[in-house]
Amino acid sequence: MDWGDWLSWFDARDADLAREVLQRGIAALFLVAFLSTLNQFRPLLGERGLLPVPELLEAVRGAEQRARDREERAGRPVGFLRRTRRLGYLGPTVFRRWGYSDAKLVAVCATGTVLAASVVVGLPQLGPPWVPMLVFLALWALYLSIVSVGQTFYGFGWEMLLCEAGFLVAFLGSREVPPPLPTIVLVWWLVFRLEFGAGMIKIRGGREWRDLTALMYHHETQPMPGPLSRRAHLLPAWFHRLEVLGNHAAQLVVPFLLFAPQPIRTIAAAVIIATQLWLVVTGNFAWLNWITIVLAFGAVGDEAVQWLLPWLPLEAIQTPADATSPPWWITIVLAVAVLIVWLSRHPLMNLFSKRQLMNASFDRFMLVNAYGAFGTVTKERVEIIVEGTVDDPRDRDAEWREYGFKGKPGDPARVPRQFAPYHLRLDWLMWFLPLGRLHEVWFLRFLEKLLEADAATLRLLAHDPFDGERPRAVRARTELFTFATREEHRRTGHVWMRHPLGTAIPPIALGEVDTR
Repeated sequence: MDWGDWLSWFDARDADLAREVLQRGIAALFLVAFLSTLNQFRPLLGERGLLPVPELLEAVRGAEQRARDREERAGRPVGFLRRTRRLGYLGPTVFRRWGYSDAKLVAVCATGTVLAASVVVGLPQLGPPWVPMLVFLALWALYLSIVSVGQTFYGFGWEMLLCEAGFLVAFLGSREVPPPLPTIVLVWWLVFRLEFGAGMIKIRGGREWRDLTALMYHHETQPMPGPLSRRAHLLPAWFHRLEVLGNHAAQLVVPFLLFAPQPIRTIAAAVIIATQLWLVVTGNFAWLNWITIVLAFGAVGDEAVQWLLPWLPLEAIQTPADATSPPWWITIVLAVAVLIVWLSRHPLMNLFSKRQLMNASFDRFMLVNAYGAFGTVTKERVEIIVEGTVDDPRDRDAEWREYGFKGKPGDPARVPRQFAPYHLRLDWLMWFLPLGRLHEVWFLRFLEKLLEADAATLRLLAHDPFDGERPRAVRARTELFTFATREEHRRTGHVWMRHPLGTAIPPIALGEVDTR
């Protein structure tokens, strides 16, 4: 038996379509992520943002210097990794070495956008396998640099998921070589952790997932509803119970079938894709559902697709029959596979831990992570209403005008809009405020920016009631939002019914905001 025969298992000859969808799909989501960052990062995290990155970098440098000083006084030097773990380390980022400026952020986003677009149109895939590998590694490194300094605005699970997926698909090769089976299997492993982890979080979480009532609330109380969310919410209770049962099956049973032979594997992928499409049409979860769909295609076989869709021209993307993987490429892929398997030990233990972590990274480079979402479902939707006035705020007759957000519910007559896979970071964090600490530094600084009529901040909103002029004071109130019943909708034309609850932050003027 020669070398080629011994390594014949390495080539996944039935995965040409899977590779094409994975590479172009992940690149398309990188494109969305970089464009989203280009539009929102500077007012949120830029030099004059709500949580400026230069402040973060300076704080990290100061903390590290103090740690070194303590070590010198104690005479016990501690390694860099151990020290940074103690400090809640800053992840790898180009801004640590080169410093941050808004111009550098634009350069990073522009580079990422161009590289991602090149893969979407298929250019790197036409060259040798090292070309798409380097492109995806660059995308991973650039976006990891952003996430590492993104603080709470980049603390969502789909950020690390995009980083992990981007690193993996770097080792799928080009059309000059067959798709490597080790990388394809690692994609299945990623989908398994993503789905099974989410299922276990739910089963261990709120009682509503076990008594099958979770989706009687979720469509109404989810962070950012979509155009069809109200219709989904108004479906009968028996349908919502079936939804939960279907969700449990898709997340707790089906993921195991990803490792079964074909065509079972393709059927499992189809079930996952179908459930994710239902989430796409009933909500706005940034690119979480879309990246799950793309990754699930990694389990779809060419033969199954050709049987279902015989008109699909798969020959246009198929690897030549005589193509083989060179030894250097096999070595790289196997080395990466060994690394990922080694790093998977903590996420694997986490899946079966009674103290399961949700959306956690176990390494600085976000290569193998733990995922999960909505372990508990909120039963009521409380919204923070931000208002301003040009009148004396102490006057009981002062006119208070409401600021309008792009995705966050506000106008009761406005049907929620579809934004996903685009990510509205400010709107998402506004949903979390009533669930935790209201006096977050970023929110207080947001109110301060409104008092200054800061143009960059106002561009994050859908409606400025003062047309660029400075208000005299701003305040925050809480209201209970419920989807209008069919009768309420016929009577009022409203999508939302609003019920005032109270004052969250009393009127404050410029100079009175304490953001320390």
